[in-house]
Amino acid sequence: MAKKCVMIVEDSPTDLRIAESVCLDNGYEVVTVGEGDKVLAAAIESKPDLVLLDVILPNKNGFQVCRQLKQDAATKNITVIIVSSKDQASDKFWGMKQGADGYITKPYEEADLLEAIEKNI
Repeated sequence: MAKKCVMIVEDSPTDLRIAESVCLDNGYEVVTVGEGDKVLAAAIESKPDLVLLDVILPNKNGFQVCRQLKQDAATKNITVIIVSSKDQASDKFWGMKQGADGYITKPYEEADLLEAIEKNI
């Protein structure tokens, strides 16, 4: 069986390294993107099973990226989990309104991130 692929959209090297290690240590293939405006093309090319999406990104924020992924025919069925330090109820509400399938706030426990991935992939 082919490995499931997780795309991590994150501009912080530290946060990227943590999420990447959780995914790789649990047998997932990983694709990384560091800028919001590059996500759609990368998702169409790599066809990830799930996207872990930061909100605060260069060039296009995660809410805009989520909406774009969910509106494009080629990517609309990819599961998107927003992973952000924006932890207000209004942020979570807005993320879900853009089409996100889940919302995790930073800092998170690695076990919680893995649980969210496994539940949604």
